[in-house]
Amino acid sequence: MRTGTEGRGNGFSVSTVRETNLQLVLRTVRELAPCSRAAVASDTGLNKTTVSSLVADLMARGLVRETGETSQRRVGRPGVLLALDDTSLAAIGLEVNVDYLAVVAVDLLDRELATRHVHFDARAAGPEASARLMAETVRETAAASALAGRRIVGVSVAVPGLVDPVGTVVLAPNLGWRDVPLGGRLAALLDDPALPTQVDNDGNLGVMAEFRDGTCAGTPDLVYVTGEVGVGAGVLSGGTLLRGASGSAGEIGHLCLDPDGPECACGRRGCLEALAGIGAIVAAAVPDLAAGGLPWTGSEVADLVGAATRRAREGDAVAVAAMERAGTWLGRGLAGLANVVDPGVVVLGGYFVPMGPWLLPSVRAALAEHMFAPDTGGCRVELSGLGFSAAARGGAAAMVHALDTGRLPLPAPAEERVE
Repeated sequence: MRTGTEGRGNGFSVSTVRETNLQLVLRTVRELAPCSRAAVASDTGLNKTTVSSLVADLMARGLVRETGETSQRRVGRPGVLLALDDTSLAAIGLEVNVDYLAVVAVDLLDRELATRHVHFDARAAGPEASARLMAETVRETAAASALAGRRIVGVSVAVPGLVDPVGTVVLAPNLGWRDVPLGGRLAALLDDPALPTQVDNDGNLGVMAEFRDGTCAGTPDLVYVTGEVGVGAGVLSGGTLLRGASGSAGEIGHLCLDPDGPECACGRRGCLEALAGIGAIVAAAVPDLAAGGLPWTGSEVADLVGAATRRAREGDAVAVAAMERAGTWLGRGLAGLANVVDPGVVVLGGYFVPMGPWLLPSVRAALAEHMFAPDTGGCRVELSGLGFSAAARGGAAAMVHALDTGRLPLPAPAEERVE
């Protein structure tokens, strides 16, 4: 049983207690739906009168609705069933990466309402132009027909780099960004004090998307690897996201695997990213097309990956060898991570997905070779089914789930909102 409070003798204000209980009831409806008010009262320990008042409040806020069906109770009048209101609200997730901007909007049930993927050179554009494009994209998405009549409860941005708790991009080497107050700038551009914004690492939000909606959904010990120009990871251990002391947990792209190897964007040599990132793969797979190396524009990265996979399908030995070699390096890097956090599954995302037929065999072989105890069950390596929207989708879903965990304020009742 979850435990609510009626607000007597506990040191909390009535408003604080009510907010806490609203979140509790919302969370309970999410987990039990469809459910009656009586079931919510039984599960939370709140009395039925309190639950009825809280449900009415949540309905006014667009968070809960009556389904129109009734419970089949043996005694007494049948109770009207409740569910999350999937018609009134939405959350928007963005991902800005070296070569694209992705956006996903979801409802309160995490169901996708709208999605968009635009080739975009964020490094060349710089932080200010990137923030302006994000704000414009949020406004366009909120105005889309698929979101007609919905209020936006929050906006999330995924970034390939280190982000602090207040939304400052501390360091994103592949974007060329350092100490960029992205969260604050985006909030200012959106100019809506009632609209919460958050910024997080793309690997962190990607692994949450995989946990909720991916092919290995529900796996509590899970790693998601971003297969972009940069290589990073989000790590779940026992269902908990690992962030580390400074928020840089999961930066596997900067594991040094070869001290005499190629230079990385971070300025060091022999990092996993420099050996198995998309830039390294296409430079080796299609050297005639990738002359000069990074940086490439957004459309150029996609075109080069397309050319590399096309040649591999045609049996081009150079392209196949480049992907197999990168797979071996990637497997070695993943083995180091697996020996520390012991995941059940590693999911490869981004551009690693179309290269999967040539990457996966060598990734799996190198992982098995370098893991401490591969015969004890080891860990599987799979390809993501979420495409390039994983981090954006994970961010949008995170905003939705933050409503019933208290990390975001609940939206005001519709009649109280000033337009």
